[in-house]
Amino acid sequence: MNIAGVSYAVFAMTMIVLGALGLVKGEYVSLWQPVPKSAPALAHLCHIVSLGCGIGLLWRRTTTFAARVLLACLLLWLLLWRAPGIFLHPNVEYWWAACKTAVMAAAAWVLYVGLATEWDNRRLGFATGDRGLRIARVLYGVALIPFGIAHFVYLKPTAALVPNWIPWHVAWAYLTGGAFIAAGIAVLTGVYAKLAAALSALQIGLFTVLVWVPIVAAGSKNAFQWSETILSAALTAGAWVVADSYRSMPWIGIDRHRLAER
Repeated sequence: MNIAGVSYAVFAMTMIVLGALGLVKGEYVSLWQPVPKSAPALAHLCHIVSLGCGIGLLWRRTTTFAARVLLACLLLWLLLWRAPGIFLHPNVEYWWAACKTAVMAAAAWVLYVGLATEWDNRRLGFATGDRGLRIARVLYGVALIPFGIAHFVYLKPTAALVPNWIPWHVAWAYLTGGAFIAAGIAVLTGVYAKLAAALSALQIGLFTVLVWVPIVAAGSKNAFQWSETILSAALTAGAWVVADSYRSMPWIGIDRHRLAER
């Protein structure tokens, strides 16, 4: 799988913006939040990783190294700081934190598969090629389902985010939540996976454009709203990268590899 296209560049630029904002304005740690209070220095390290890897992805000589480092950092963050919280504090907030990391890790994994060298294929073969790509897609599919569940658990806050000029706020909250769950199942099973990945990326992108961008464009100085806008843009870029990994498949088709594994 070759890595090329707008999604790659957008993802790299998003990582640069996340890192730069984090270093300039310490509260913007949206991708990595919540940072453990016992290790505040990790926040600065996360910003440096985001900025450095974003720049590295755009420089031909360091693309593979940057993808490798970014993937390793996101997976470690997911396993060390996110996974324990899922079991120790089983609620939607912890699942949301884990799933946003999982989406970005899935995107980084897709990039790593496409940029892997012979050295990677020999020593890290479990994470490259078709096997690595399937793992990345599974990670993305698993992350989408709690996104959808959160819409039902937090129905009123979700409905309140729907712009006033759009009618039937509660109905849209139900619809988008159900769409996330359906997309996650489709990606996991391989049935209409390309269509599901593309539509889920589009849905996240629409949240960014229709919900968060107007809020900050109106002059909001709320750090949380700015953080969510930046995070939503990052998730859009990550979802776009994963959706691009299906470009060789038909829109209405079944991933035979996924079915064969079942």
